[in-house]
Amino acid sequence: MPYLSFHVSADASQAQSDDVARVLTELTATVLGKKRELTSVEIKATSPESWYIGGKRVAGQDVVTFYLDIKVTEGTNTKNEKSQYVRQVFDAVAEIFGPLAPASYIVIHEVHADAWGYEGKTQEYRYISGASL
Repeated sequence: MPYLSFHVSADASQAQSDDVARVLTELTATVLGKKRELTSVEIKATSPESWYIGGKRVAGQDVVTFYLDIKVTEGTNTKNEKSQYVRQVFDAVAEIFGPLAPASYIVIHEVHADAWGYEGKTQEYRYISGASL
C-alpha cells in the first residue's frame, strides 16, 4: 500500500504524467513487491524557474530534476530491493524527461505498521489478523 509523491521541475504533459504513474506503479510492484491496485501516485509539476540546485535555478540548465517520496511499511523490503528500486526509477524518469540533474532524489520512507493503513485498518492490524497463531 505505498503512497508515492513525485515532484518534477518541468511542465509535465499529460502523456508524461501518465508514463510516470505507469512506470512508478510497475516498478513499485515488481521491484518492491507492492500491490498495484493499492499503489497511489501523486504527480506535481513545478516550473524550473522555481526549482534550485546549489542555489542556481534549474531553468536554462538543459536538465530536469525530480524528487520522489515513497512511503512503505517498515521492514517489508531489503536493502538490495531498495537500491535496485532507486536505480531503476532514476533511469525510467530519464527515459521520460531526458537528461536529469544528478541531484534528483528518491526517498523511501519506512513507516511503522501501526502508524498507517488503508480502508480504516492499520497495516499492523492486517498482519495480526492474518497471522496463524
